[in-house]
Amino acid sequence: MLEEESPTSFYRIAYFHKLVQEKSLSEINERIRDGSARVVTAEEMPDIVDELGPAGAVREVDVVTTGTFGAMCSSGVFLNLGHSDPPIKISKALLNRVEAYGGIAAVDLFLGATQPSEDRGNEYGGAHVMEDLISGKQIEVEAFGAGTDCYPQMELETSLRLEDFNQAMMVNPRNAYQRYNAATNSSDRSMHTYMGTLLPRFGNIHYCGAGILSPLSNDPNYDYIGVGTRIFLAGAQGYVMGSGTQHNPQNHFGTLMVTGDMKKMNNRFLRAATFHKYGPSLYLGIGIPIPILNERLARSTAVRDKDITVPVMDYGIARRDRPSLKMVSYEDLKSGMVEINGKEILTSSLSSFYMAREVARTLKEQVEKGEFLLSSAVEPLSRLGSSRPMKQTKESPNVGDVMSRDMVSVCEDIDIKEAASLIVSGLFDHLPVVSRDGRLTGIITAWDISKAVASGKSSRIGDIMTRRVYCVKSDEPIELAARTFDTHSISAMPVVDRDNKVIGMITSNHLSRLLARRR
Repeated sequence: MLEEESPTSFYRIAYFHKLVQEKSLSEINERIRDGSARVVTAEEMPDIVDELGPAGAVREVDVVTTGTFGAMCSSGVFLNLGHSDPPIKISKALLNRVEAYGGIAAVDLFLGATQPSEDRGNEYGGAHVMEDLISGKQIEVEAFGAGTDCYPQMELETSLRLEDFNQAMMVNPRNAYQRYNAATNSSDRSMHTYMGTLLPRFGNIHYCGAGILSPLSNDPNYDYIGVGTRIFLAGAQGYVMGSGTQHNPQNHFGTLMVTGDMKKMNNRFLRAATFHKYGPSLYLGIGIPIPILNERLARSTAVRDKDITVPVMDYGIARRDRPSLKMVSYEDLKSGMVEINGKEILTSSLSSFYMAREVARTLKEQVEKGEFLLSSAVEPLSRLGSSRPMKQTKESPNVGDVMSRDMVSVCEDIDIKEAASLIVSGLFDHLPVVSRDGRLTGIITAWDISKAVASGKSSRIGDIMTRRVYCVKSDEPIELAARTFDTHSISAMPVVDRDNKVIGMITSNHLSRLLARRR
């Protein structure tokens, strides 16, 4: 038989329950309904916890509202067009010349936020179509059919507004990152990335996220946020579907998969954007109200910018595993300046903290008015995630696999005629210029020499060489060399080692021969 529980044991359990569960969600929702709930934003909560302590904050506060507003590329919308007459089974569709995926059902489409336009390229994309629809604009639809007995129509064109779609359900695989790596650039050229334009030689640092207002930073243990949690999504009430893709809570990089009805959204909280020379993206406002059920949640929502740290990653190294240069806090990043290796570097945010505040305040008003009730999760978010690198079964060659080591370099003080003789008798139209110890200082081309000989103005290589030289390292993927050739309209580059000493040359001919072999 089970031993009967003593009165002392019963009161001890009741006391412990009171400590860890001061309030229930149903009690808080009752207060929201009758207008007596005390609601604060995540910016206000830390001072309350400092003044009253976690237990006092539980008694004083019912709900803490969070908010973030930033680029969320992993977003999209499912659209149902309804059936045409004659019917069509859409295999491909263009919405304002932006392709939407049609491989679902006859008239269901999925439009991704980052899909570029077929005629405007990166200046317009799926995100812009979404913003146009929410803003009440009409879009042009071109549909191409597969042609079957039950769906005989092959092509159609029509003009639609948001209300003309049967459903427009936003489903975003990865939103609301808990925190995000900051980015800088050590290379000698500007880099156009999803972190914006990164200036050369550590010219700037870009970062994302709302810090103190971030939803997942205010519930890092997922004590409340879970599958089915009601959220503020671009002005509408949406829901958490589960952990987002690349969810990595072990390293405090949690993500959310979310959904909501786009017909109820507000373009104040959904805006299209284009990252220069990178592509379209979608800026979204997401907020989550967190109930203060116990002291643990009170402590979690007392987080400050100084408590949330991220690494500054060097995007000048165009590899998957970029080096981390320094750990910094959101307080450091928001200060406008971060020091790395003795250099003060300007920081700027790609997210809008102003709009994140507006999300949190708007959500606060909705809760206070009884318009937004909190929901229990039907399942907790996973505390284990996966953000592994891609498994690559076919290796790509590196620069060292195709470069020529049989090359000639020259010093700055040699005569132009001597350099001309080397080019005529050699394999390359380019000569790397090196210092006495073999370090790269410039480059000279056959064209440079031709101009100098024709003008008769100079006799030294050092007077006419190009000092800003694009170069690669032997262990870099061949794709990086190809990208550099294309970006800067050049046809050859020196290959250097870690000490900037020239060890070879790679040319567009090397890449052409490699491509021919692959075919």
